Amino acid sequence: MGRSKFATAVALAFCATLLVMLPEVSAKRYIVGGNMGWTSNYNYTLWAGNQTFYLGDWLFFVYDRNQNDILEVNKTNYETCNAEHPVHNYTTGVGRDVVELNVTHDRYFISSKGSCYGGMKLHVHLTPIPPPPRAAPAKSYSSTISVLRTQLVIPAVFTIAAIWDSLLLHV
Repeated sequence: MGRSKFATAVALAFCATLLVMLPEVSAKRYIVGGNMGWTSNYNYTLWAGNQTFYLGDWLFFVYDRNQNDILEVNKTNYETCNAEHPVHNYTTGVGRDVVELNVTHDRYFISSKGSCYGGMKLHVHLTPIPPPPRAAPAKSYSSTISVLRTQLVIPAVFTIAAIWDSLLLHV
């Protein structure tokens, strides 16, 4: 029984160490229209212009389901507010719908209930994900030590401390 708990503690400490070393996830969630949500009489062009959308981000549409809906359309239908042949209807009927930005082309959304003519439409331009920053060449021995300390030594110390604590708890 004691060995089982020790093995579990070691496994958890190892997983925690790996999580510390993983890069940050970059996907972001946007509530379309911010505090206003998906509603009429709001400038979604201005709102979208203040955002930077990347592949993998999410759009959350919050709206009154009795008055509005969410249709994805092509560019021509977006410009003319034509809802007759949508690419996709995201309206689920609860007034809270989610769209993943999972394709690398511009996306166009409108409300088909007449509000599109009043500006209730959204064009989302996906910006290519920037490449990770290039590491500068090592300038000195001290910078190498600093990198080793932050990427290897500190997580290793936490792992050893977690194992030590689990041993003390079972003595």
